[in-house]
Amino acid sequence: MNPHAKLITLTSLALGTTITISSNHWAMAWTGLEINTLAIIPMISKSHHPRAIEATIKYFLVQAAASASILFSSLINAWTSGQWDITQLTNPASCLLLTTAIAIKLGLVPFHFWFPEVLQGSSLTTALLLSTVMKFPPITILLLTSNSLNPPLMTLMAIMSVGLGGWMGLNQTQVRKILAFSSISHLGWMTTIIIYTPKLTLLTFILYTLLTSTIFLSLNSSHITKLSTLMASWTKTPLLNATLMLVLLSLAGLPPFIGFLPKWLIIQELTKQEMTPTALTIALLSLLSLFFYLRLTYFSSITLPPNSINQAKHWFVNKNTNPLIAILASLSILLLPLSPLILLTI
Repeated sequence: MNPHAKLITLTSLALGTTITISSNHWAMAWTGLEINTLAIIPMISKSHHPRAIEATIKYFLVQAAASASILFSSLINAWTSGQWDITQLTNPASCLLLTTAIAIKLGLVPFHFWFPEVLQGSSLTTALLLSTVMKFPPITILLLTSNSLNPPLMTLMAIMSVGLGGWMGLNQTQVRKILAFSSISHLGWMTTIIIYTPKLTLLTFILYTLLTSTIFLSLNSSHITKLSTLMASWTKTPLLNATLMLVLLSLAGLPPFIGFLPKWLIIQELTKQEMTPTALTIALLSLLSLFFYLRLTYFSSITLPPNSINQAKHWFVNKNTNPLIAILASLSILLLPLSPLILLTI
């Protein structure tokens, strides 16, 4: 991509995100979402591959429909209440339409079908932006309107997202699709608690962004897109693969890594809200996600590719590890002892 075009795209992406998360007016929030959509589209389609063009069209149509639904929801609310404040969402039909639109933008079940296909058609760096940066503005809108959301509907979508995200990731061989279903599962954890403790949802999203960024950057450094290449990368970059294994275990929510903290806090908060069956359900459904996380760790660090003299060996040049990957990986693995300080922000 042309450096000037790349600069304009990234600046527009940052501008759209900033406008949405800092606005109190529905029109400004909608404008920021539209700027975000228009900024990410060239990044998805920059490879000019048919799969990338297909992903671009799918993403544009889905996001356009969701943005139109958000605008329609705000118009209904302004018509009945006479004001455009995001936090004053009082009309029931407007609340339901907004919940549906945000679920489409985030890829929550049952509106998740577009997300794995779009990630599969994108590069690893663009998939990282789609999984983290592009989800921040819709989650911010949910945080601002959390007092008006329907608790049974959000709980139902959350349980379905955790269950289906784990179930659909079991038989995947493409790493980007596995991480897409992982994102759907984690979004289920976030939406479970968003009505009761919005700050905990924000903390979960920040830690998820940290872990996912480490994984995507590590995969991009090794040019890994499927399980077979992940298995063959152990002999090339053993230290990076060992680190990747630990970060995957952290993303799975296993102690003593930082990924354990948000799930523990969410289950604790659900128990306080007398939602023990919901906490038990999502904890059991998360075992499905744990299975494919363990499969990724098995392929990345425990197996070795078969050595065959008939197989052509590829040239590989040892490169220094990106310092950003080292910093993010260290935080992903060693941040749990600082959890008392993190809990002070909630």
